[in-house]
Amino acid sequence: QEQLVESGGGLVQAGGSLRLSCAASGGIFSVNAMGWYRQAPGKQRVLVATITNGGSTNYADSVKGRFTISRGNAKNTVYLQMNSLKPEDTAVYYCLAREGDVPHWGQGTQVTVSS
Repeated sequence: QEQLVESGGGLVQAGGSLRLSCAASGGIFSVNAMGWYRQAPGKQRVLVATITNGGSTNYADSVKGRFTISRGNAKNTVYLQMNSLKPEDTAVYYCLAREGDVPHWGQGTQVTVSS
């Protein structure tokens, strides 16, 4: 069964850091890109950052210079290093693995930034 497992969320004070991890397992094989999205209460899910197998990255303007996405040495793993966190970064963060045109989503991990 295809599965994305996320970890690393939690509660942190403004200005602090967190590192999110995501690993794909099960029936997910031919991943061509991975990424992170987030959804704040009452808002739509939006892109945070993506990275292709070739290492090309894309970031939301709101996180540029503060967040860094990277791929792990293990196949189909992705990380999101989040620095200088702000209260507006509070959201559920979802991992995405794109297998061709098919998106696979994780269950989400809560990130809460207190002021």
